[in-house]
Amino acid sequence: MGFQEEMLIERVCELYDHISRLESLKPSKDVNMLFTQLVLTCMPPCPIDVAQLSKGVQDIRSKLIRLCGEAEGLLESHFSSILGSFANPLDHVDIFPYYSNYLKLSHLEYTILIKHCTHEPNRVAFVGSGPLPLTSIVLASYHLQSTTFHNYDIDPSANSKALHLVSTNPDLSKRMFFHTTNIMDVTHNLRGCEVVFLAALVGMDMEEKVQVVDHLAKYMAPGALLMLRSAHGARAFLYPVIKPCDLHGFEVLSEFHPTDEVINSVIVARKCPVPIHVHSMDQGLSPLILPSKCSEIQAFNPLNLGPMIEELALEEQLS
Repeated sequence: MGFQEEMLIERVCELYDHISRLESLKPSKDVNMLFTQLVLTCMPPCPIDVAQLSKGVQDIRSKLIRLCGEAEGLLESHFSSILGSFANPLDHVDIFPYYSNYLKLSHLEYTILIKHCTHEPNRVAFVGSGPLPLTSIVLASYHLQSTTFHNYDIDPSANSKALHLVSTNPDLSKRMFFHTTNIMDVTHNLRGCEVVFLAALVGMDMEEKVQVVDHLAKYMAPGALLMLRSAHGARAFLYPVIKPCDLHGFEVLSEFHPTDEVINSVIVARKCPVPIHVHSMDQGLSPLILPSKCSEIQAFNPLNLGPMIEELALEEQLS
């Protein structure tokens, strides 16, 4: 392991030590400062492979991902409450400090999606939408303007806050629905969705994540697209990683690793057609799933975000 990786691990462990001692992860000066330092530490491209780390560092990484997830949930809940106090909450959504990241990530996901979709999907599911469902809001507002969004979250208070944000918007209130349920209990309702988005924090470790993916592989319609968020390099200290080889029952179409302030990698995969059954002398009929192939893996260059982001940057300069 090189000097850069050793220094990175030392710094991440030091920040974990401080974060784990915080009395609360609710937004505050200390919480914001420590998580900002952690994100800035993990953001630069780094060749580190978290799977090769020592058991002690692996344990710290697992705990850190859970702390990051909890802090992110509390931050979103805090800002959802603030936005909910306005007469028209969505007019003020840019007060959320990471709103511009969501604009970029949603634009990236939409760009990837339309490469593999022949038409604008009628129905999309978002699993793990949370109290501030910005991906659904941005996609529905700017990119998929006739699509219906079915948002799933296990937390009833998250869904009531999210519903409140869109309830005064005449367009989105008709196209966005919120379901309080564990996605592992959703079966035939997934069949009608042409695209399913899986939030980064659904399944906080590999085992949980693979269980969710296997459930989606079982119940999604053949040919439907799955959009997953993962993490790459040092960013894997912030979010769980899912690899193309873990997506049984799906054909991986693309994997993108952003290099800018958009932290999550994006994987798009297509649900395989019904398994082909082959006859085996010993086992009778057994399903044959053709192996996934990854047709394109590339680092994502923020300079290629396209006209929308250039326009946004220009608007920011002018404002």
